[in-house]
Amino acid sequence: MPAGVSWAQYLKMFSASLLSMFAGAEVVHRYYRPDLSVPEIPPKPGEMKTELLGLKKQSTETAT
Repeated sequence: MPAGVSWAQYLKMFSASLLSMFAGAEVVHRYYRPDLSVPEIPPKPGEMKTELLGLKKQSTETAT
């Protein structure tokens, strides 16, 4: 095995890192709650608004 570790140590480390990766992904998905819905009719180019664009528009209006 690489780095001179036994199969048991390698499998323990691999499973621990895999479980922590899955747990981190679950935490991020629960925190940000992505919108996974798919619209039946896709929006036309330039029609979809994002939060970032709305935030930019608001910040430029308040700055002037």
